[in-house]
Amino acid sequence: MAEITVALISKLRNQTGAGILACKKALTESDGDLEGAVELLRLKGDATAEKKSSRDTSEGVISRKLAADSKSGTLVEINCETDFAAKNEKFTEFCDGVTEALNENPDAEVEERRKSIVAETGENVRIARHESLKVDGHGAVASYIHHGNKVGVLVAVETGAEATADSDAFKELLGDLTLQITAASPTSVCRNGLDQAMVQKERDLATEQFKDKPAQAIEKIVTGKMEKFFSGICLVDQPFVKQDELAVKDHIAAVGKELGDDDIRVKSFLRFQVGETQED
Repeated sequence: MAEITVALISKLRNQTGAGILACKKALTESDGDLEGAVELLRLKGDATAEKKSSRDTSEGVISRKLAADSKSGTLVEINCETDFAAKNEKFTEFCDGVTEALNENPDAEVEERRKSIVAETGENVRIARHESLKVDGHGAVASYIHHGNKVGVLVAVETGAEATADSDAFKELLGDLTLQITAASPTSVCRNGLDQAMVQKERDLATEQFKDKPAQAIEKIVTGKMEKFFSGICLVDQPFVKQDELAVKDHIAAVGKELGDDDIRVKSFLRFQVGETQED
C-alpha cells in the first residue's frame, strides 16, 4: 500500500481543486497513483453533477469580463441552489474562470469545470446563459455589476472619432449608460429595435380605448400614449436617471457636442438579472 503523504494530497488538491478528504480518499483508492486519483475525482464529479442536476437553482450571480482593449465583453449568468454558495470564494473563482473562457471563445468547453464545482460545493450549478458584445470601430464596451452580483449590464457604444473614445467625458457617459440600463431596465436601444407587431398592438389598444373621441383628438391622444410607451422601454427615449428632464438621447447628444460634435451611438446592450431565465 503506497504512503499517502500530505505533499501528495496537496498536489492533487492544487491540480483538481477538490477538498482534502476527497483527495485523500481518491489517492487511497488509487493506491497513491496521482493520475488515477484525478480520474476518480473526475468520475465522482460526473456522478455528483448528474445526481444533483434536477435540483432547483434559484440563486447565483452575474459575472462579467471585458477585453483588455475594452472593445468587447461578456456577461454570464451562473445559478446555484443557495446564496451561501454564491458567495463562496471557490464559486467566485469558478465563475471568473468560466466567464474569462467564454469571453475568449463563446464555444469554450466549460462542462468539466461545472462538474468540478458541483462536487466541491455539493450544490447543483447551472451555466444559464452567456452573451457577448463588441464594437468594430471606435468606441468601447462598458460593464456594471450591481450590488450582490444579481444584476449585470454590458453596453457597446460607438464613436465617430478615436479621440472621443479616449476622453474622460466619454468614459463618464459609459458609466451613466450602465447605471441607466441597470435602474430603468429598457428592452431596446431605440424604437427601430422593437417588435413592430407589439408596437402596432399597443397603438391599436390605445386607439380602441379612445374610439369615441373625435378623429383629431384620437390621433393626438394616441401619439401621446405611444410616446409614453416608448419612453418606458427604449433606452434612448427614457428620462435620464441623473437629470430626468432630459431624455437619454439628449444627454448623449450633449456629450457628443462637447467632444467636437462627434456622433456617439449606442450600438447594443445586455441586462442580465439572476433568475430571469427560470421565470420565462
